[in-house]
Amino acid sequence: MDKQRFIYANIVKHLRRKEFTIVTGARQTGKTTILKQLFKHLKAEGKKVWLITFEKEEILRGINKDPENIFQFTSRPKNPLFELQDEPFYILVDEVQYASNPSNFLKYLYDTYQPHLKIIATGSSSFYLDTKFKDSLSGRKRIFTLPTLSFDEYLIFKERQYLFDELQQIRETPEYKSLQHIEIMQMFDDYILYGGYPEVVLAETRKDKLLLLEEIKNSYIKRDIFESKVENEQKFYQLLVVLASQTGNLLNKFELSKSLRIDVKTVDRYINVLQKCFHITIINPFHRNLKKELLKMPKVFLNDLGLRNLLINNFIDIHIRSDKGQLFENYVFLRLMQLYREDEIKFWRTADQKEVDFVVNTSTGTSLALEVKFSPDNLNRKKYNKFIQSYPDIPLSYVTYETNEIGNVSSVLKI
Repeated sequence: MDKQRFIYANIVKHLRRKEFTIVTGARQTGKTTILKQLFKHLKAEGKKVWLITFEKEEILRGINKDPENIFQFTSRPKNPLFELQDEPFYILVDEVQYASNPSNFLKYLYDTYQPHLKIIATGSSSFYLDTKFKDSLSGRKRIFTLPTLSFDEYLIFKERQYLFDELQQIRETPEYKSLQHIEIMQMFDDYILYGGYPEVVLAETRKDKLLLLEEIKNSYIKRDIFESKVENEQKFYQLLVVLASQTGNLLNKFELSKSLRIDVKTVDRYINVLQKCFHITIINPFHRNLKKELLKMPKVFLNDLGLRNLLINNFIDIHIRSDKGQLFENYVFLRLMQLYREDEIKFWRTADQKEVDFVVNTSTGTSLALEVKFSPDNLNRKKYNKFIQSYPDIPLSYVTYETNEIGNVSSVLKI
């Protein structure tokens, strides 16, 4: 039986909504699996449901001529202007971005057949969702973004439910000392090295994990390059490798332009493609003065740790590698992305290079700041006095991998 992603329950809830449901994310994160699970779910409820893919030339040719041609492959719902229908028909579309104009396709079906028709569609890249899903779809869709597996999901996929339960206990009880701490951290070490692509997580051996990550790099990112019409594949890969090696650093497009010998506009476009294909995320600096905030350089993080390690060709144990601090900070960023909206996560940095790794400022008024260190021995709390004095309303916490007390739980497990 296919294991369910945590986002699955929210998608199922949305099936009752009139808006079309769009599931997007990087390739190989499990979107097609979710679509098949939804198909089984709807079938079990006795709904009228069809599952089709736009990777089939015959289907794609037909709908590119006329959206009505979709009903050559499914039953046709009744037109609500003229006839009533007891329940909506459900059409599940895989790889909707391959349509020549997916926005027009979805808009036409929504405006013509809703509420008698519900579309659930997947799309591999928001590069296409952004450029083709125009403003005309406003109010007609909800987008769910599927990342690679979180560490919590990793434990479920590895059939370690008891460790997942223990992890929740650690988070809920401030001074809890776990008997499973060592085992959880062993699993965490595997996750932080090989990342969260579902097939990679389920692979049994190190060799298989590396082969699957190579396939993602060589085949699926290559498809992103081809379909986004990147003209210089070599420079694009070089940029991705540089960004992987500089995860958590300031993003200086002018320096990247000089080192890669491409113009700044090209750097900017390639970074945009990497964002829209869900390979990187860029966060902005935090400042209460918005103008100052917009003038400062952002920071960049990779969206999967396994892919990041493959790009820099480093799968050495985290305890003995020189970039362990960067790798650990990238994990904390990914954890924050599970808990908060992307635009709520920022960092703080001054002209004299005083810095706090993450500042979260939510729309509901919740604020927090996190400073990330691999070892608590590297933590000099005096360095953060300026932040504490400037923002006394934002509590600052310290997140470490190692502990300086025997039997204590690594603070990273508590976030």
